[in-house]
Amino acid sequence: MLGLGQETHPDYPDGMTDIFDVIADGTRRDILQLLLRRSTDGDAGTSVTEIVSELGVSQPTVSKHLKVLRESELVTVREDGQRRFYSLSVAPLETIDDWLVPFLVDAYGDQAPDIDYPGAPLNDGAAHAAEVVGRAAASAKYVVTSALRRLGN
Repeated sequence: MLGLGQETHPDYPDGMTDIFDVIADGTRRDILQLLLRRSTDGDAGTSVTEIVSELGVSQPTVSKHLKVLRESELVTVREDGQRRFYSLSVAPLETIDDWLVPFLVDAYGDQAPDIDYPGAPLNDGAAHAAEVVGRAAASAKYVVTSALRRLGN
């Protein structure tokens, strides 16, 4: 999915460049946001008809964008007769998240801004513990990955 003249960068995880290209499109980001909202509501997938209705975009346009999202493994599809139900697949986004975290840790340290997540809120103690553990894990992963890269692994 690389464009003409593009090459993958050796320091980027596989497929990350492609994912940035995919999520650069506003309609695809809107679809991902809708699927995220539906997944937090416990939905077992969202039909093309529901996406068209919710976003106010034509069915062919939605289908075209869902194909790109499917090919980049950002969504999964479940078929039920002639209907297809789409769900968010977070694994490729976790790859980007893992890549971005060291920049945030380096830039903000312990003063990183709060990130608005539409899930159920944690109490203050649990939120702080999760933040500390997450930052420590991301920082440790970054250090180990950098060390292995320097060693040639």
